[in-house]
Amino acid sequence: MYSLKFVRENTELLKKSSELKGEKVRWDELEELDNKRRRIIYFVEERRHWQKDLSNKISERRDSDDEKSSVQDMLRQAKKYSDEIRKSESELKDIEKRIDEIIMSIPNIPHPSVPEGMGAEDNVVVKNWGEIPEGKDFEILPHWEIGEKTGILDFPRGSKIAGSFFPVFREYGAVLVRALINFMLDLHRKNGFTEVWVPVLVNRESMFTTGQLPKLEKDMYHLDDDDYFLIPTAEVPVTNLHRDEVISEEKLPLYYAAYTPCFRKEAGAYGKDTRGLIRLHQFDKVELVKFVRPETSYEELETLVEEAEKVLQALKLPYRVLKLCTGELSFAASKCYDIEAWAPGIKKWLEVSSCSNFEAFQARRGKIKYRNTREGKTDYVHTLNGSGIALPRTIVAILENYQQQDGSVLIPEVLRDYMGGIEKIV
Repeated sequence: MYSLKFVRENTELLKKSSELKGEKVRWDELEELDNKRRRIIYFVEERRHWQKDLSNKISERRDSDDEKSSVQDMLRQAKKYSDEIRKSESELKDIEKRIDEIIMSIPNIPHPSVPEGMGAEDNVVVKNWGEIPEGKDFEILPHWEIGEKTGILDFPRGSKIAGSFFPVFREYGAVLVRALINFMLDLHRKNGFTEVWVPVLVNRESMFTTGQLPKLEKDMYHLDDDDYFLIPTAEVPVTNLHRDEVISEEKLPLYYAAYTPCFRKEAGAYGKDTRGLIRLHQFDKVELVKFVRPETSYEELETLVEEAEKVLQALKLPYRVLKLCTGELSFAASKCYDIEAWAPGIKKWLEVSSCSNFEAFQARRGKIKYRNTREGKTDYVHTLNGSGIALPRTIVAILENYQQQDGSVLIPEVLRDYMGGIEKIV
C-alpha cells in the first residue's frame, strides 16, 4: 500500500493511473480527510505544548500558599487539554483508518510500455507460435462432446456433487490431469525453479499482500468462522512465503513453482462460457513466482513469459502472446502478458497463462525487502508471477487440437511417459 506521503507527492500520476485502469478512487474525500488530519495533528501538538507549559507552571507554584487557587485553575485547564487531546486522537485514529481504506483502493501504476486502452480490443499481439490448421477432413467437436464420448469428462456428476462449474475427470481424463501437473513441475524444476507445496487456505493478511483484498473479496470463497480464504491462485501463498522478511541480496533472484487447486466464485461471469471447462469454480494450476532486484524485473518478466511458453511448445499447441492494455491490467500489476492457446473446436483463443510484474506493489503491502549490500540499506524487492500453466483450458486445447477423425484423441508425445505409455484416448 502506498504511504500517504507518496500519495500526496504523486497525486496526479496516481489519478491518471487509476483512470487508465478504470478504477474509481474517492480523491476528493481523500483530500478532505488529509486536510482534516493535518488540522487535528496541529491542534493536538498545540494543546500538548500548552499542557507542557502549564505543567511547568504548576510545579513552580504548587508549594506556594498564595498560589493554591491559581494552581487549581491550572489543573482544571490541564484536564481540559487532556480531554481535548484524547478526543482529538480518537477522531484522528478514525480519520487515518478512512484514509487507509481509500489508499487501499489506489491501483498499481502501469509501466510506460503498457498500451493505453480499456478493453480486449486494445491488447497488442506480440507473438504467434505454431500453425493453426485451416481445416481438417472432419468436423472438430468441442471438448465437452469429446470428453463425454470418450468418458473422460463427467459434468452431470460434478454438478450433483457440488454444483455447476465443478467437473469430474474420469479414467484417462484424471490421468491426463496428473500427467500435466507432473510434466510442468518437472520442466520448471529443471529450469531453476524451486518447487514448493503450500496451503490452499490463507489468512486475510496474505490476501491483502497480493492485492486480492479488499477489492476482490466478493469473488473469493471465505470461511467465516476462521476468517480464512480458499486461494484463487498459488500466487497468494507463494508470494507470502517471504512476507515480513529481509532477503539477502546474494539470494536474489528467487524462483518458485507450485501446484495447487484454485478456487474462484467468478462473480459476474454467469451467462458466459457456461459449457465445458472454460470457466470453473475449482481448477488446477501450476504457478511461477519470482522475487527479484528492481533493476532486473522487466528482464525477468520476459523470461517468465518464455518459461510459460515452453509448456505450450512442448505440448505443440498453437498459441499467441498479448501485451495487455492499461484497462485490462489487474489492480496490482504494472505490466502483464497473456498467453492464449487456440481451441479449434470452439474456435476461440483461450487464456492459459497470465504473467505479471507487480514491481514493489505487493512487496510494500507484505513488507518484503532485500538488503542492498552495495549501499548498505534495505529496499523492496519486485515480485512477479505467471501461470506455468493453468490446466482446464490447456486440456481444452489438447482435446480439440489432437482430436482424430474416429473420435479418439492423441496424447502429446511429451506426456506419454507420464501416462504410462498411452498414446491415444479412445
